Amino acid sequence: MNRAGVSLPHSIAAHAALIAYTGIALFPVVVVIINSFKSRAAIFRSPLSPPTAATFDLVGYRTVLEQGDFLLYFQNSLVVTVASLFFILLFGSMAAFALAEYRFRGNTLMGLYLALGIMIPIRLGTVAILQLMVASGLVNTLTALVLVYTAQGLPLCVFILAEFMKQVSDDLKNAGRIDGLSEYRIFFRLVLPLVRPAMATVAVFSMIPIWNDLWFPLILAPSEATKTITLGSQLFIGQYVTNWNAVLAALSLAILPVLILYLIFSRQLIRGITSGAVK
Repeated sequence: MNRAGVSLPHSIAAHAALIAYTGIALFPVVVVIINSFKSRAAIFRSPLSPPTAATFDLVGYRTVLEQGDFLLYFQNSLVVTVASLFFILLFGSMAAFALAEYRFRGNTLMGLYLALGIMIPIRLGTVAILQLMVASGLVNTLTALVLVYTAQGLPLCVFILAEFMKQVSDDLKNAGRIDGLSEYRIFFRLVLPLVRPAMATVAVFSMIPIWNDLWFPLILAPSEATKTITLGSQLFIGQYVTNWNAVLAALSLAILPVLILYLIFSRQLIRGITSGAVK
């Protein structure tokens, strides 16, 4: 037994399971990255082997940088993702605070209405969304993607943050009101810092579908100036021939922002997921 009262065999087994799960989850990522540095023949001959002096080749990265404007695609994806996450967290947390703090007739129905987006995929309204963007003159703009992704991520954000905000002490908020703080200051200064792990969790789970999405960039912003990195990678996938070196290189570069985000928010992410699991 250790000081926490947990038997050592169980502790070792838990760590071993965590390491095994991490290895399984990262295995496809590692395979993509190592193959991006190999020649085409080596990719098909030994896909699981790391690159050697004989098989090392940067032709995929050279192709990505020479064909198309990959840096522009990367920039577009970054702008769309960051802007969408900002609006998702801002409006979602404000709506969640209102639902958790203010009791009124129809509060439950309003919460269910805001959560419907979790059960009804936004892609079902693709035709109506496209017609709306055409009428608004927003086709082939990054604004169209930001609006769609914000609407897509709000239901999950409101659903998660509302439950966390209900656990914030009422005494703390009432003390702020006694001290003369406005509702906005209570929200930004007292409530948001306490639900930061939950917000990090929402940010991570919202970012991945936005960054990896191909559907809406293809429908709403297919022009060369507004292509995202996922859509731009399709340049190397043909009907009869696929440039696997370029595809794997593009995917390796596209993975970097997601990995960086996980490294930055890993502690907050774990706290947000496990909060309330152990009392």
